[in-house]
Amino acid sequence: MPKLSDVIAALEALWPPAWAEQWDAVGLVCGDPDAEVGRVLFAVDPVREVVDEAIATGADLLVTHHPLYLRGTTTVAATGFKGRVVHTLIRNDIALHVAHTNADRADPGVSDALAEAVGLRVTGPLVPDPADPAGRRGLGRIGELPEPMTLADFARRAAAGLPATATGLRVAGDPGRLVRTVAVCGGSGDSLFDDVRRAGVDVYLTADLRHHPASEAQQAGPPALVDAAHWATEWPWCEQAARRLDEVSERHGWALRTFVSRAVTDPWTAHAQALPLDEPTTSGAPR
Repeated sequence: MPKLSDVIAALEALWPPAWAEQWDAVGLVCGDPDAEVGRVLFAVDPVREVVDEAIATGADLLVTHHPLYLRGTTTVAATGFKGRVVHTLIRNDIALHVAHTNADRADPGVSDALAEAVGLRVTGPLVPDPADPAGRRGLGRIGELPEPMTLADFARRAAAGLPATATGLRVAGDPGRLVRTVAVCGGSGDSLFDDVRRAGVDVYLTADLRHHPASEAQQAGPPALVDAAHWATEWPWCEQAARRLDEVSERHGWALRTFVSRAVTDPWTAHAQALPLDEPTTSGAPR
């Protein structure tokens, strides 16, 4: 079996830490570089449920997209959930490695996996990385559908291609409008509205759209918006990442076994449908 240091070197070749945003916290969080690795679990979030799954799977390494500690800390005491995660991982000889915005920018990366999940043919990055002479790396992706379809049909296609969550998908735009070109960004994407508009696409699929940016984007005109759960837009990367590590393992004869967590770690657990608006109440709030 390979050492943890060998596997980490392979992961950092796939998603170099230098590609991460300056504010990000990527790389090895805990683990002995000399320990042997036979099983690797990929997941979006380093939360208790995922750590329990890593133990049950017999994983030696947990690779997550989201960092455990994104901001500085002075303690890993088990008095909080993050400290308990660290203690549990170390007690069970499980290393933790993070590939976050470096995986977002990679080719292929998080948004490529999202595009594949909803049936798009990728034509290029939404925001190209100027450090990539080939013009393939960068944030988000632009893609094409196999044939034009209504916005409602695309939303149904996206809902079927992404893992189910309590909140589902929200759509802004004329459901009957025909669409063909789509921009996608895994995770929070409302900071890229200007780039999306410059791309001239028909639809923008991302997550965490806030009221004011979404409202202003709609008032400005196309594209239509499809807002999915943050976790759901990034989960397809876990399968892509596992496949890529499998390829490395096969080349080196490591015989690694990779697993992808199916635990839904989106924080929203239920959805209540609002009632239709009718007459205002005495308080002035519409009902």
